[in-house]
Amino acid sequence: MSYISVRNLSYQYPIGNENVLKNINLDLEQGKLYALIGSNGSGKTTLCNVLRGYIPHFYKGELQGHVNIKEKDIREWEMGEIAKHIGYVFQNPFTQISGVKDTVFEEIAYGLENLGIEVDAIKKSVENVIQMLDIDYLRDKNPNDLSGGQKQRVAFASIIVMNPDILIIDEPTSQLDPDGTEEIFRIIDLMKRQGKTIILVEHKMELIAKYADEVILMQNGEVKMKGKKEDILSDKEVLQFDSTLPQYALLGLELRKKGVYLDSLPITEEDALEIITKLLERKEVCI
Repeated sequence: MSYISVRNLSYQYPIGNENVLKNINLDLEQGKLYALIGSNGSGKTTLCNVLRGYIPHFYKGELQGHVNIKEKDIREWEMGEIAKHIGYVFQNPFTQISGVKDTVFEEIAYGLENLGIEVDAIKKSVENVIQMLDIDYLRDKNPNDLSGGQKQRVAFASIIVMNPDILIIDEPTSQLDPDGTEEIFRIIDLMKRQGKTIILVEHKMELIAKYADEVILMQNGEVKMKGKKEDILSDKEVLQFDSTLPQYALLGLELRKKGVYLDSLPITEEDALEIITKLLERKEVCI
């Protein structure tokens, strides 16, 4: 039985004239990181809103088909119950900061307070998350005074402290510099190694190639491709669906155009270095 099962899912917004999600079928396993890719307007965020219960609980419209989380249809979940099992990290960290707390420590504790958790248990959980994410230097700062990257770390902490089984993360690095991006992916990888099921919307293909287990490609509200990252991110068919491949796979395609034989396309820097090294040894390419 799938951890998350989507069957014949279609959705139309209340003021829309056509479905923005169209007959989607997915089976997502526990403990894997799924990268959701596709061009803007392909339906990625709408699908995330269904998976986290905002559709149909907040956004109405016409929802067809079934979305089962742990064998229970999303329509049957109470939103408070969903919050205990599914954490959502927004694209814009400024949206996630509550604005009502004076310190980062209090901000991270806010969600647990709303659940009525005992004070000592809250303090222990917040302390653990602060140490886990290495943000002790932020604990006494005002959340509103932080940089975008720091706010994104705090946003992650405020979700992780709730200990959800599932994390849905919508373009968390879109406003971050390379150092901030690497730090956020370190946190995502840490959550994956702790057994969390992660659905990640992201455009940085090199990072997807490095960290994801499987890739789901969407276009015009439909799932066009789904499979292991090694298979999807090395398939030039991806380019036909308004998406792209990691730069290392594009390099492999260029080498093939020039008549260089490759058993498979590289998708990571490590893959590319290994292939180039072999080609140099066989003297098929020169530097």
